[in-house]
Amino acid sequence: MRPILPNGHTVMPKLLSTKNFYTFRVMPLHGNGALNKNLALFPKKIKGKYAMLARIDGMNNYLMYSERPTVWNNPVIIQEPRFPWEFTHIGNCGSPIWTEEGWLIITHGVGAMRRYCIGASLFDLDDPSKEIGRLHEPLLAPREDEREGYVPNVVYSCGAIVHNDSLILPYAVSDYSSTYGVVEMAELIDALKKSH
Repeated sequence: MRPILPNGHTVMPKLLSTKNFYTFRVMPLHGNGALNKNLALFPKKIKGKYAMLARIDGMNNYLMYSERPTVWNNPVIIQEPRFPWEFTHIGNCGSPIWTEEGWLIITHGVGAMRRYCIGASLFDLDDPSKEIGRLHEPLLAPREDEREGYVPNVVYSCGAIVHNDSLILPYAVSDYSSTYGVVEMAELIDALKKSH
């Protein structure tokens, strides 16, 4: 059997695991939901199962459950593009973040002229297929001085953390540099709950 080599079209999702951050195990993902890019594992099990976000069709956010972290089937759409800033597609920006109010999911949206923005959504803790709220406007959009670069007009993140009641959001700027934003969690959760 010939190995699948990178060709710019084929995507082979893999799971990296480690216990010590010195050695890593690389495992391929399997199943009809282990497609495309933008897979993000929930940091804890939900009702005894692993949970994963995915964008298997390149346009929508999906949710999957599994008994094993390497086998993913039966994806269900939980988000479709709704607002002009995300009309081309919506996807996740890393693993969901547990909060007392729900799962905080940082999203990216692509709108007109391939402009990438960052948004946020809140989902039910026990059933993350239920959206509690979603920002109507981007949380972060490219500023004038962030629009030029290798891939212009893009802000993009692969994850965030909560520290001292603030969301710390690192993001890339048009594929030429990186920086971060800080958002007060209380304000963000309040805006998300009012948005539904």
